[in-house]
This record gives sequence, structure tokens and C-alpha cells, in this order.
Amino acid sequence: MSLTMKILIGMLAGVVVGAAVNTLDNAFVSDVVVGGFFAMIGTMFVNALKMLVVPLVFFSLVCGVAGIGDIRVLGRVGTKSFGLYIFTTAVAIATAILLALLIGPGQGFEMQGIDASGITAKEAPSVWEVFANIVPTNPIQAFASGEMLQIIFYTIILGVAVVMLGDQSASFVRACEYMNEVMMKIVSIVMAFAPYGVFCLIAKTFAEQGIDLFVPVLAYVGTLVGALFLHLFVTLMILLKLATGLSPLTFMKKMRSAQIFAFSTARLERDDPRHAAMHHRAHRREEFRRLLHRSFWSDHQHGRHGDHAGCRHRVPRQCLRDRASVSPAI
Repeated sequence: MSLTMKILIGMLAGVVVGAAVNTLDNAFVSDVVVGGFFAMIGTMFVNALKMLVVPLVFFSLVCGVAGIGDIRVLGRVGTKSFGLYIFTTAVAIATAILLALLIGPGQGFEMQGIDASGITAKEAPSVWEVFANIVPTNPIQAFASGEMLQIIFYTIILGVAVVMLGDQSASFVRACEYMNEVMMKIVSIVMAFAPYGVFCLIAKTFAEQGIDLFVPVLAYVGTLVGALFLHLFVTLMILLKLATGLSPLTFMKKMRSAQIFAFSTARLERDDPRHAAMHHRAHRREEFRRLLHRSFWSDHQHGRHGDHAGCRHRVPRQCLRDRASVSPAI
């Protein structure tokens, strides 16, 4: 049985078991099974995913930048990637706002009995502050705290320096390539436990919240999922066809397991070896192949955030805050 099917079975089983446990109203089951075992396994799985992020980003980006071997080519690829990122993020936000205006999630939601007096919006930093904070004052601290933009900036600068040093960096590049392969193997090990982690996460959520809690936010979920599907199946597939000439249907078949995993955990299977293998077959030019799966993940991730941003402005803040833990899948 494929990993995709196992994750789907884990999702469905989690819904069924969680809903059944919610109707039992048994203190022992709630405290020991749900609050204990399910919570422990779910937390361990999520922590294992987070454990992979920083070393994967570091080693894969160093290998990608060093593999280009030409700073001028890197500049062209970086410029195109940044332009693609800005364009797709804008399209994702526009799509989500349009759907939110048409569907109107949150309209008619009853706020009676909800104290919203303590809710204050966090002040957004200026554009200049955002760009200034990309440069880390302490790279070690950035790695320890998981500041991804700072980590990516530092890693790219490091990769450029490696390229400029030429043959002197050969041993360092080989070491990074080896560590990248090691991390890929660790990803495979963690992913083997994905169906069980997904089951425990969803079972815990439904056991604690119940199915009834999902009814008031169905419009929001439908709007969000619709925006995500439009972004994935329309925007990205058109760009894929125009940029590479590949068949979107073939591409989606190869990406199926990664998409199922991302949907079930709200996390991307960022550096699954299947991604690298798929992009290796998809791209003829080596320098673009090495950076494509990092760029596609970044574009997909920011598109998802853009869809969230476009949908959330139509939903009462308190409604979303109280239901923030409804489900990792949402």
C-alpha cells in the first residue's frame, strides 16, 4: 500500500475514532488516551517534522547554489524566482479576496456571549523593517530560533562565497552533499510514521472539539479550500505549462503523495526525496533543476499564506481565534 493511501486512511480513521470518543464522555479515555497517548504521538510527529526544517534548508540551499557554479546564472535564476514569488503571491491574495467577497464567510455569525474586548490587532512592520530584518545579526541565533528568512539569506551568501572560492570549496561542497543525502534519509524515516502521526493529530482534535464545532466555520473552510485549489490547479499549472512545457496532469500525479501529506498535516513535505527525483526528471537544465524544488515549495507555501490572508479578512477574528486548534488539516 502506498504512503498516500496510508495517510488518507489515517485521516479518515482519526475522524471516526475522534468523533466516537467525543460522544463517550469518559474521563479516563479523555485524560489518558486523548490527552495522553494521542497528544504525545501527535506532538512527537510534529516536532520531528520541525526538527528537519533547518538542516534541510541549509544543506539543500548550499548544494543548490554551489551546484550552479556561476554567479551570473545564479543572479538570473534569483531574479526570475523573486519575480515569480511576487506574482503568484499577488494572484493568490486576489483570488482569495474575490472568493471571500462572493461567498461571504463569517456573515451572520453570532457573536453573542463572546468577549472580544481583549482582541487587538498586531501592528504590521513597515516594508523597510521587513527587508532590514532579513539580514541576521547573529546567524547562530537565527538557526536556533528558526528564523527562516534570515537562515535563507545567510545560506545564500555562504553559497555565493563557496562559488567564488572555486576549487578550494570542493571538500566543503562534498560534505554538504553528503549531509543533504543523510537528511533525505532521515526524512524517509520520519515519513514512515506519517500515517500514525496524522491519525493521532486528527483523532485528538475531533475527540476534544467534536464534529459540531466544524459547522460554523464550514463557509470559511470551503472558501479557503476553494482558493487553494484554484491556486494549485489553475495558477501554478498554467505557469508550469508555460515555463516548462510539462503536462500538468503528469506533474500532479507525481506530486500526489506530497499534496495529500500537506493537506493532512498543514505542512509541506518540503524536501522529500520524491520531490528531488521528480524535478530531476522534469528539468533538462541542471542549474535550474537544483533550485526548482526549493523555489516551488516557497511559491506553494506563500500562495497558501496568501489564500489565508485573503479569506481571513471576511471572518470574525474571535471566531477564528477560538477555533484555531480545530484541526491541523484546516
